[in-house]
Amino acid sequence: MPSIFETSAASAIPISFVTKSGWDALREALPPAQRQFATASNFTAKPGAYLALPAPDGAIAQVLFGIEDDGAKSRDLFRAGSLPGLLPPGTYRFANAPHDARLATLAFALGSYRFARYRKADRPEVRLVPPDGVGVAEITRITEAAMLARDLVNTPSNDMGPEELAAAAQELASAYGASFGCIVGDDLKTQNFPLIHAVGMASTRAPRLIDIGWGDPAHPKVTLVGKGVCFDTGGLDLKPSSGMLIMKKDMGGAANVLALARMVMDAKLKVRLRVLIPAVENAVAGNAFRPLDIFPSRKGITVEIGNTDAEGRLVLADALALADEETPDLLIDLGTLTGAARVALGPDLPPFYTNDEALAADVARCAVGENDPLWRMPLWPPYDSWLDSKTATITNAPSGGFAGSITCALFLQRFVEQAKSWLHVDIYAWTPSAKPARPEGGECQAARALYKLLSERYA
Repeated sequence: MPSIFETSAASAIPISFVTKSGWDALREALPPAQRQFATASNFTAKPGAYLALPAPDGAIAQVLFGIEDDGAKSRDLFRAGSLPGLLPPGTYRFANAPHDARLATLAFALGSYRFARYRKADRPEVRLVPPDGVGVAEITRITEAAMLARDLVNTPSNDMGPEELAAAAQELASAYGASFGCIVGDDLKTQNFPLIHAVGMASTRAPRLIDIGWGDPAHPKVTLVGKGVCFDTGGLDLKPSSGMLIMKKDMGGAANVLALARMVMDAKLKVRLRVLIPAVENAVAGNAFRPLDIFPSRKGITVEIGNTDAEGRLVLADALALADEETPDLLIDLGTLTGAARVALGPDLPPFYTNDEALAADVARCAVGENDPLWRMPLWPPYDSWLDSKTATITNAPSGGFAGSITCALFLQRFVEQAKSWLHVDIYAWTPSAKPARPEGGECQAARALYKLLSERYA
């Protein structure tokens, strides 16, 4: 992606951030012609309001952009992400400080994203001179990784199946000198990944387990596991058409794990990184796995299929079991797993789970600091018995329908015993309606907060 940043501020057009409470004073300080133009345009400094003020020669003298007052009940720290879609072509600079200059700069970069694989969608022809003290390299690293995640999620499933997802992972591994391996099709059974194989066996596109390794073996081991269900029909427990409509995003966990891995490798963090992605398509065919089927798992736990649409936890289970065998210092999994998480917290606030109190505090703090919202939910022990099955060790879908995100997390916890710390995040990976810096469609969720966490621990 071409850089949105410019180094020279000589001819950059100033952007003045203005609040309602500060508008009267700023208006009086404007040259008379610009003050009259702003009054005639009925500019009120409402958050998100935009006005280009003319110079005497007809050029743009400066841009006014409304943001929330400091004392507002809530402030969108990504408000500046609307600017790339509003500004005429040119180079701009911030004339004064927004609420958070670094986040505003990041938002400006993220707001320039356009998905243009299938039709022309011109990227805004705007550039920004970053404020003093804002690290352009770090902002660029995060932005490019986020755009990778968005591109992967936005690509429809006919062009983003398990094989194509593996190719994208291999391309990333090659770019950073990482190792790459892939176990495909029936080899999953022979190498003891029965749950991954079971979920993906009905598709004409073979399931696989993607495995990337990077970094110095002497450094602390961090393993990332991402759900890569490239399309989810629901299996024989078929989703309705409305529920299937955006299931191209069901590999959003994998997309965000790859984005996070890209940030880690590009920053050269001092970790021994491993990335595991079970990539499958949950299809319908005569050989599809069925309700009440029972399968072994890599860990030896037998699993009764309570619902074929609870497939993400199945593929993650085998991958987590493999990751856990190496006793990583930190094991993180991301997946688009439960509608229950969306009912509880909505699309913008993914829940996370861990029993490590220090890790939980760090994740929550980094989420706030990076404007990448996450909310802790409990691994509630009394609900663990809900996973009991009369014919197998556990079921993948407890009856009753209560606490769906929690029981999913408890299911996955059964496959993690040796890792020193484990973190599970139930993401949505999608923005249903456009917001500043967050266009409608595939989204990078949790990866920025987790990158901040890893940067603090392993810089």
